Amino acid sequence: MRLHEYQSKQRLAEFGVPVPHGEIAHTPKEAFYIANRQGGHVFIKAQVLAGERARSEGIKQAHTPEEAEYYTSVMLKNNIQGLPIHKVLVETTVNIAEELYIAIVNDRSSGQPVLVATATGGMHVEESAFADPDQVIKAYINPIIGLRSYQVMRIASELNLPRDLWRKFDTLVQAIYRCYVQSDATLVEINPLAITKTQQFMALDAKLIIDDNALFRHADLAAMRDTSTEDETMIRARNAKLSYIRLDGNIGCLVNGAGLAMATMDAIHFYGGKPANFLDIGGGAIAEKIQTATEIILSEPSVAVLLVNIFGGMTRCDEVAQGIITAYRNLKSAVPLIVRLQGTKSNEACEMLNQANLLRICTMNTLSQAVIQAIHEVQNVDFSS
Repeated sequence: MRLHEYQSKQRLAEFGVPVPHGEIAHTPKEAFYIANRQGGHVFIKAQVLAGERARSEGIKQAHTPEEAEYYTSVMLKNNIQGLPIHKVLVETTVNIAEELYIAIVNDRSSGQPVLVATATGGMHVEESAFADPDQVIKAYINPIIGLRSYQVMRIASELNLPRDLWRKFDTLVQAIYRCYVQSDATLVEINPLAITKTQQFMALDAKLIIDDNALFRHADLAAMRDTSTEDETMIRARNAKLSYIRLDGNIGCLVNGAGLAMATMDAIHFYGGKPANFLDIGGGAIAEKIQTATEIILSEPSVAVLLVNIFGGMTRCDEVAQGIITAYRNLKSAVPLIVRLQGTKSNEACEMLNQANLLRICTMNTLSQAVIQAIHEVQNVDFSS
């Protein structure tokens, strides 16, 4: 779960990370009054769960309350990356001497958190890091013993920070790490981290992503979820407790078990296709959940064929078949259906599907056969229609 900037800053401030003073405005007039209280010189920042806001006119500097009102009015009428803007953060300006980038993120390859920093922050940090990878400084954190001060000091040295700021930097980074651990975050990012002209650190922008699987023990963070700017399909998948990730291919995948789902995607790539999604229905899924999963996949315009790969143990194949049949009938879908079912009630399920009078359905005995047939169906689709 990703938090808005203002929510991320509130959370970081609880752990002692310095952030500029800011208030949320839902209307242009609210922005006017907030800017007036803050002396007129403010930043107006669209609160939307999308990146590159500055490049999308989602961050503006106002020099008067009237400008703040105008920029807010413009932003609230627009969207960024298709997501509507319902509120803005009105934030005091900061006298910046230098900008850095700092983040703590889960590193899956090493199985531990990693502290990442660069000497240049701001909207061009990704381009700078790509052009010069050596400028990215990393310190891997043993999750048992935590972040050690000597690691932070080394980073401070490689960032060429003035020696008299090293202790302040250590205090700041340790606060960020505590926020990361105690929030069950997968990412805490501050970009940019400013060094002010008075030699203080200030988090000018922040991003927190919380592990969805840990939200049961963070009721306060779960309450921060903003569904108004989330994709409706993703909300529906989450509410149905489906592991769903949208991809850029055209072969929809409905599979039980994350391992089998990844193996199915690997097979699709191996034979020259591209999966449209990752979807794990989980163990013991019933017909209603299968129906929802099928409808979610078929709702994606990019899906040219649906590949179902089920190894039935706890999951009964007849429940899978019933859910698929119901979804196809409700949607009156003509998307070709390729099914490979093995395990509990698989024979009954195949019979149900073959008798359902769906327009285009093929039942296969092996995964390879199913994938090859799915790719063949994709090649026969007329994408111009």
